[in-house]
Amino acid sequence: MLAEGLVALAAAGGAAVVQAAGTSAWQGFQEAVARWFGRGDEERERVELERLDRCAAALEGARGGEENERLSISQQGAWQARFEQALETLSDAEREEAARTLRALLDARAPTGGVSAAGDGQAVGGSVDIRADHGSAAARRASVRRAGPVCAGDRACSRRLARGRAWWSVRCAGR
Repeated sequence: MLAEGLVALAAAGGAAVVQAAGTSAWQGFQEAVARWFGRGDEERERVELERLDRCAAALEGARGGEENERLSISQQGAWQARFEQALETLSDAEREEAARTLRALLDARAPTGGVSAAGDGQAVGGSVDIRADHGSAAARRASVRRAGPVCAGDRACSRRLARGRAWWSVRCAGR
């Protein structure tokens, strides 16, 4: 069983794969992830590239709305599980090195500033306050994903990430 910090790291890896698929950063990120899984074995790297291609094609082929959301959640969970399995099979020393490499890979992929959204999405680089007054109604349905590096060193932060739903409530004192 992996430590909470490594589970959080695997969750961040799964989220990053889904978030990067279909973006301009996909090819470089895909190759880096395949290298991480391949660990020097070209055949394993090739297999991972094919698996990542299938993931991106499935996400691109989704019809939008709930189907897209379900597929994104499914793919994110599947990639989290793959990262966890890969980490579990390593010795302690190898696991530490693989975790450092994965953190660096995710940190390098993190946006450097500003916010962006594609299609009909909305991106906010701060707080959002939706209100209804004078007898009106306001509603907003959204899936929330945290962009940027994950601080796996804070136990409270890692615990919330491992549960997978509280991406927006993460507060890391060290960041």
